[in-house]
Amino acid sequence: MTLLTVSNLTKRYRRGGKAVAAVDDVSFHIDPGETLALAGPSGSGKSTIARLVMRLIEPDAGGVEFEGDDFLALRGAALRARRARLQMVFQDPLAAFNPRATVARVLDDPLRIHGIASRTERPHRIATLLERVGLTAGLAPRAIHEISGGQRQRVAIARAIATKPSLIVLDEAVSALDVSVRGQILELLLDLQRQEQIAYLFISHDLGVVRAVAHRVILLDAGRIAESGDARAVIDAPRSAIGKALVAAAPRLHTKRDAG
Repeated sequence: MTLLTVSNLTKRYRRGGKAVAAVDDVSFHIDPGETLALAGPSGSGKSTIARLVMRLIEPDAGGVEFEGDDFLALRGAALRARRARLQMVFQDPLAAFNPRATVARVLDDPLRIHGIASRTERPHRIATLLERVGLTAGLAPRAIHEISGGQRQRVAIARAIATKPSLIVLDEAVSALDVSVRGQILELLLDLQRQEQIAYLFISHDLGVVRAVAHRVILLDAGRIAESGDARAVIDAPRSAIGKALVAAAPRLHTKRDAG
């Protein structure tokens, strides 16, 4: 069964008295355990699509089906329950979290909100989540602003997997990290995908990163799909003008998937 189906998604904004399509009739699907990348320059519609899929904003037209449900039709308790299966990791955890909150508090929230563990069980669950993402349980009492960028992004991933999601949306989740830390976080994401069969909607402007982690890629230009297909095939021989420009600008990044 297809995990996520996006059909004819459209979102317009008013700019200078005109309606501008940030996303224009975009359709795609994601299968369980698959990584689909959305790539393109700034302003191409990548992050708008991520926010539409997450229902952080509502589309002007189109549909989103998730795990067999009309996701745009869900309300109240049904929407909250389904959100546990669909999580998001942002580019900057300092903006996404209260920087003064502790690591334990950040990880406690989804466990409490979704009724995943009792108050007495949660400290053990938090320690386990930290270990799953390569951090020690001793980090739990530290404030988010006191830990490194790489550690913060691992905490963000731990929070995302706390609810056992089938799909995680990663919006430029590694672009603010230095190259060595970026590689470590990408390896973590690939390991979690192998272990849990999590699917990723991977938003990036960097085709080097996309080639290293994605199964398929969609290249966006001004809110429309310019090109799509197998990630390596598209990146190794792009046909569209935007694809050729992105490839020319992309550094090469290797992960274990490249060796396979």
